[in-house]
Amino acid sequence: MTVTIKQLTTQQEWMEAYSVMVQLRTELTLEKYLLLLKEMTQDGYMLFALYENMNIVAVAGLSWRVNFYSERHIFVYDLVTDEAYRSRGYGEKLLHDLHQWGKENGAHYIALESGIQRTSAHRFYEDRLGYEKWCYSFRKVL
Repeated sequence: MTVTIKQLTTQQEWMEAYSVMVQLRTELTLEKYLLLLKEMTQDGYMLFALYENMNIVAVAGLSWRVNFYSERHIFVYDLVTDEAYRSRGYGEKLLHDLHQWGKENGAHYIALESGIQRTSAHRFYEDRLGYEKWCYSFRKVL
Protein backbone atom coordinates (compact mmCIF):
# COMPACT_ATOMS: atom_id res chain seq x y z
CA MET A 1 0.00 0.00 0.00
CA THR A 2 1.42 3.35 -1.06
CA VAL A 3 0.20 6.49 0.73
CA THR A 4 1.07 9.90 -0.72
CA ILE A 5 -0.08 13.45 -0.04
CA LYS A 6 -0.10 16.23 -2.60
CA GLN A 7 -1.64 19.61 -3.29
CA LEU A 8 -4.37 19.48 -5.91
CA THR A 9 -3.96 22.26 -8.45
CA THR A 10 -5.77 21.22 -11.64
CA GLN A 11 -9.48 21.08 -12.39
CA GLN A 12 -9.11 17.35 -13.12
CA GLU A 13 -7.63 16.76 -9.64
CA TRP A 14 -10.38 18.89 -8.07
CA MET A 15 -13.01 16.81 -9.84
CA GLU A 16 -11.39 13.61 -8.54
CA ALA A 17 -11.60 15.01 -4.98
CA TYR A 18 -15.27 16.02 -5.26
CA SER A 19 -16.68 12.61 -4.29
CA VAL A 20 -14.83 12.86 -0.96
CA MET A 21 -15.44 16.57 -0.32
CA VAL A 22 -19.20 16.24 -0.89
CA GLN A 23 -19.33 13.79 2.04
CA LEU A 24 -18.54 16.79 4.26
CA ARG A 25 -20.09 19.59 2.22
CA THR A 26 -23.26 17.73 1.22
CA GLU A 27 -24.97 20.80 -0.27
CA LEU A 28 -22.35 21.18 -3.02
CA THR A 29 -23.11 20.28 -6.59
CA LEU A 30 -20.08 19.61 -8.78
CA GLU A 31 -20.71 22.87 -10.64
CA LYS A 32 -20.91 24.97 -7.45
CA TYR A 33 -17.87 23.15 -5.97
CA LEU A 34 -15.72 23.96 -9.02
CA LEU A 35 -16.97 27.55 -9.21
CA LEU A 36 -16.28 28.24 -5.51
CA LEU A 37 -12.97 26.37 -5.57
CA LYS A 38 -11.72 28.48 -8.47
CA GLU A 39 -12.54 31.68 -6.56
CA MET A 40 -11.20 30.32 -3.26
CA THR A 41 -7.83 29.33 -4.77
CA GLN A 42 -7.46 32.86 -6.13
CA ASP A 43 -7.78 33.97 -2.49
CA GLY A 44 -5.09 31.55 -1.26
CA TYR A 45 -7.12 28.40 -0.53
CA MET A 46 -5.18 25.17 -1.10
CA LEU A 47 -6.65 21.70 -1.42
CA PHE A 48 -4.56 18.70 -0.38
CA ALA A 49 -5.36 15.02 -0.87
CA LEU A 50 -4.11 11.85 0.71
CA TYR A 51 -3.94 9.02 -1.81
CA GLU A 52 -3.89 5.32 -1.10
CA ASN A 53 -2.68 3.46 -4.19
CA MET A 54 -3.58 6.41 -6.45
CA ASN A 55 -7.13 6.79 -5.02
CA ILE A 56 -8.07 9.91 -3.03
CA VAL A 57 -9.20 8.79 0.42
CA ALA A 58 -8.96 12.07 2.38
CA VAL A 59 -8.89 15.77 1.57
CA ALA A 60 -8.04 18.93 3.48
CA GLY A 61 -8.65 22.51 2.38
CA LEU A 62 -6.73 25.31 4.05
CA SER A 63 -5.19 28.72 3.69
CA TRP A 64 -2.56 30.85 5.32
CA ARG A 65 -3.91 33.56 7.59
CA VAL A 66 -2.39 36.25 9.81
CA ASN A 67 -4.15 37.89 12.74
CA PHE A 68 -3.34 39.28 16.19
CA TYR A 69 -4.31 36.19 18.19
CA SER A 70 -2.81 33.39 16.10
CA GLU A 71 -0.19 35.37 14.19
CA ARG A 72 0.88 33.54 10.99
CA HIS A 73 -1.12 30.33 10.93
CA ILE A 74 -2.84 27.74 8.79
CA PHE A 75 -6.62 27.63 8.92
CA VAL A 76 -8.20 24.32 7.92
CA TYR A 77 -11.64 24.90 6.42
CA ASP A 78 -12.33 21.38 5.23
CA LEU A 79 -11.14 17.97 6.39
CA VAL A 80 -12.84 14.73 5.42
CA THR A 81 -11.95 11.10 4.90
CA ASP A 82 -13.97 8.99 2.48
CA GLU A 83 -16.48 7.05 4.59
CA ALA A 84 -15.21 3.75 3.15
CA TYR A 85 -11.74 4.53 4.60
CA ARG A 86 -12.57 6.08 7.98
CA SER A 87 -10.97 4.97 11.26
CA ARG A 88 -7.78 3.88 9.50
CA GLY A 89 -5.67 6.90 10.50
CA TYR A 90 -5.81 8.74 7.17
CA GLY A 91 -7.19 12.00 8.57
CA GLU A 92 -4.60 11.91 11.33
CA LYS A 93 -1.79 11.26 8.82
CA LEU A 94 -2.97 14.10 6.60
CA LEU A 95 -3.13 16.53 9.54
CA HIS A 96 0.28 15.43 10.88
CA ASP A 97 1.83 16.12 7.49
CA LEU A 98 0.10 19.53 7.36
CA HIS A 99 1.38 20.29 10.88
CA GLN A 100 4.94 19.58 9.72
CA TRP A 101 4.50 21.50 6.49
CA GLY A 102 3.09 24.49 8.40
CA LYS A 103 5.92 24.43 10.93
CA GLU A 104 8.52 24.29 8.12
CA ASN A 105 6.84 27.28 6.45
CA GLY A 106 6.60 29.56 9.47
CA ALA A 107 3.18 28.83 10.94
CA HIS A 108 2.74 29.50 14.65
CA TYR A 109 -0.54 27.56 14.83
CA ILE A 110 -2.89 25.38 12.88
CA ALA A 111 -6.56 26.15 13.53
CA LEU A 112 -9.89 24.72 12.46
CA GLU A 113 -13.57 24.81 13.28
CA SER A 114 -15.83 21.84 13.85
CA GLY A 115 -19.62 21.75 14.06
CA ILE A 116 -21.02 21.81 17.61
CA GLN A 117 -22.72 18.44 17.10
CA ARG A 118 -19.54 16.63 15.97
CA THR A 119 -18.43 15.40 19.39
CA SER A 120 -16.49 12.41 18.08
CA ALA A 121 -14.51 14.73 15.80
CA HIS A 122 -13.80 16.97 18.81
CA ARG A 123 -12.42 13.99 20.75
CA PHE A 124 -10.24 13.13 17.75
CA TYR A 125 -8.80 16.67 17.58
CA GLU A 126 -8.29 17.01 21.32
CA ASP A 127 -7.29 13.50 22.43
CA ARG A 128 -5.44 12.18 19.38
CA LEU A 129 -3.92 15.37 18.00
CA GLY A 130 -3.52 17.70 20.97
CA TYR A 131 -5.75 20.53 19.75
CA GLU A 132 -7.29 22.79 22.39
CA LYS A 133 -10.85 24.07 22.34
CA TRP A 134 -10.39 27.77 23.00
CA CYS A 135 -13.25 29.79 21.53
CA TYR A 136 -16.68 29.76 19.96
CA SER A 137 -17.18 30.80 16.37
CA PHE A 138 -20.28 32.76 15.41
CA ARG A 139 -21.92 33.72 12.13
CA LYS A 140 -25.09 35.48 11.00
CA VAL A 141 -26.97 35.16 7.73
CA LEU A 142 -27.04 38.49 5.88
